[in-house]
Amino acid sequence: MDDNGFDWPTFLRRWRDEWVPSEDEAMELEEGDMPLDELRPVVSPASEAEVADAERRLGVRLPPSYRGFLLAGNGWRLRDDSIHQLGAAHEIGWFGDPFGMTPMYRESLDERSTEQEVLLAGMWERALQLETDSDMSSVLLDPGDTDEDGEWALYVHKGWSGEYPTRYPSFRAYMQRRYESFHAERAPLPDFVNETTRARDADVERAREEALSGRWEAARDLLAVAKRYGRPGAWGMLGQLDVLTQGVRSGSYFGGLVADPRCADELVPVMALAHALQCLPGRPERPFALGAEMGDAIRAAADETLARVRDGSYRYAPDGDFGQAVAEAREAARWGDTDGAWRVIRAALPSWSPSAPGLLAPLGLLADPVLGPVVTRERGRELLATPRAGRPGAVPEPVPDLDPPGLSWLAESGRWNAPYGSWRCLWVEGVEPEALPGLVGQDEGAELTAPPVRPAGWFPYDVRRPDDDSAPWEDRAVVAVGRTGAAAGGTGSGWTFGFDPAARTHGPGRLFVSPAAEASRGGGRAVVLWIRRGRDDASAMFHLSVAERGAELFAYTLRGTDVERSGTVPEGLDPERVPSGAEDAERERRLLVAVQDAYGLSLPRHALVEGILPELTTRSWNRAPREGEVFSYARVTGGRPRR
Repeated sequence: MDDNGFDWPTFLRRWRDEWVPSEDEAMELEEGDMPLDELRPVVSPASEAEVADAERRLGVRLPPSYRGFLLAGNGWRLRDDSIHQLGAAHEIGWFGDPFGMTPMYRESLDERSTEQEVLLAGMWERALQLETDSDMSSVLLDPGDTDEDGEWALYVHKGWSGEYPTRYPSFRAYMQRRYESFHAERAPLPDFVNETTRARDADVERAREEALSGRWEAARDLLAVAKRYGRPGAWGMLGQLDVLTQGVRSGSYFGGLVADPRCADELVPVMALAHALQCLPGRPERPFALGAEMGDAIRAAADETLARVRDGSYRYAPDGDFGQAVAEAREAARWGDTDGAWRVIRAALPSWSPSAPGLLAPLGLLADPVLGPVVTRERGRELLATPRAGRPGAVPEPVPDLDPPGLSWLAESGRWNAPYGSWRCLWVEGVEPEALPGLVGQDEGAELTAPPVRPAGWFPYDVRRPDDDSAPWEDRAVVAVGRTGAAAGGTGSGWTFGFDPAARTHGPGRLFVSPAAEASRGGGRAVVLWIRRGRDDASAMFHLSVAERGAELFAYTLRGTDVERSGTVPEGLDPERVPSGAEDAERERRLLVAVQDAYGLSLPRHALVEGILPELTTRSWNRAPREGEVFSYARVTGGRPRR
C-alpha cells in the first residue's frame, strides 16, 4: 500500500472529533469507573527528531505508514478491541517472542506450507511490538514481510483466543479497519451522526440506485465499505446481492430489513429455505433465527413460511405484471422447461418494483421450490445486471441455456444425477403429465406428489420416500414426471415422461414386463428406455421397448454383445448397426441418438439434476411369479450385533 499523500493529521483529528463513548464506555462514565480524559483519543504528534531517535535505537527505518502516523499522532487510544493503547515512538521495541511462539509455528511447517505460513512462523522473533496496553494481545509489525512500497505487514495476536493472528498489509490498513470498527460499534447510537456517517449513508442510497440500474458490482463495492462502518441499510442490501450471486446458504442475512413487513415476502422465504437446507433428517430441529427483533405477527408469519418451504408448498406470488410472468414461468418449469421459464422471467424483470426502499431484486424466486433452481448463480448475476423498477440501462447479454437437446447427453459421465449407473425412462405421446398416474400409477388413487425438500448437498433420490408395502418380486419405479416437446427433426408431437434416475434393480429380468403397452392405452405411442453402465461384474445393458394403442410393437435388450428381441425392430434402431468395436459410452451415445431421432425425444437435464419435478410411484415393472415359478431374493440389513 502506497502511503504517499495519505493525510494522517486530518484522519486522526477526524477520528478524535467524531469520538463519542460506546454504550459500555458510557456506562463506565456514568458509574464513575473511568474519567473521560482516559477514554478520548489524543492527537499528540512526534517530532522528526523523536522518530529518528527511535529508528537509531531500533536500528531500522520504520515503514512509511507507521512513520507518518507517529509524526501525526505518536500513539493512540483504542478501546474498541483487545488493544487499548498504541505506544509513542520512545515506547516501541522488539517483541523478542517472550512466549516461545516460534517453535510451535515452525513445527507445523512442511513441504506444502505456503510462503505466508513460513513468514508467519519467523515473525515472532523479528517483529516490532507497538502496543503498551492490551487484553493479552499484541500488535506486531514484521520487517520480514514487506511489499513494494516498503510497508511491513502488521499482525494482531489475541493470546487468549487460541487463533492464528490476523494479518493486515500495513499499519495504515490496520488503523483504517480500527476506524471502521469504531464507527460500526457506535452505529446503533441514535445521536451518532457526523460527516462520515452521512457520507456512508449517501453511499448506501447511491448503491441502491446503482443496483436497480443493473450496475450491481459498483453497488456491491459501495455497500461493502458501508457495511464495515456499520451503516444499517448496507447489511440487508449486500445480503441480497450475495444470495443472488453466491446462492442460498446458511448464514444468509438481511439485517433489520427482515423485520419490515413490506420486505417479508421477499426475504423471509429465502431465510426459511437456508434454514431448511441445513436441517438434516433425524437431527434435532434448530431454532429459526431471523437475526432481527420483530413483532409477534411477523414471527408467526415467518414460522408459517418455514413450514410451507419445508413441505414444498411455498409459492412466490408477487403482484402485477411481474407476478403474472412468475406464474407463467412456474407452469413451464413445473414440467421441466427451466430454460423457457427463465426466458419469461428475464423478459419481465424490468417490470419488477420493490415493495420497500431496501429491496433490490425479486429474491422470493429463490425460495420457490420450482423456480428457485431456475435462478442459477449465473442467472442471478444476469438478473442483477438487468435494470429494474423503471431504471434505464442496457440489458445484459443472456446467459446460455442449460438444457442440451435430445438424449445424447445422458451418455456423458459428468454430474447429472445417475450415480448408480442405471436409469430408466418412460415416454407417453400426446398425454398431459396429470394423466400419467391413471396409466401407470401403482393403484387407482395414485397421484403426482411434490419432490421433498432435500438438505444441502443431497441428491434427489437420497430423500425419496421409502416404499415398504411392495412384494419382494415387485419393482416399482419412483419417477420424476415432466413434459417435453418433439426434438428438432423428430416425428413426435409432444411427450410426457417419467424418469427414474436411480433404478433399484440391475435391469430387465425374467419377470420384467415393459410398462410401454399399458402406458400407450390412451392411443398414442409409448417408449421405454433402460440403461445400465458396465462394470467389473456386469456388462453394459441397453433396453428399448415401443408400444402403441395398448400393444407392444417391438423390444430388444442388449447385454454386452448379446441381443434379445421381440417384434420387428426398425432398421434405424437396430443395435447391430452400431460397430461392435465401439466402447460402451460411444455405443450408448449412438443408440440414444437413434432413439431421439426416431421419436423426437428429449429430457430436461437441469430439472432432473435439481430434482424439482413432481414424482409418481409406478406399478411394478415386474410381473408376479406364475404358479410353479421359483422366485428368490435376499435382504441385507445393518445393526449392532447382539451380545
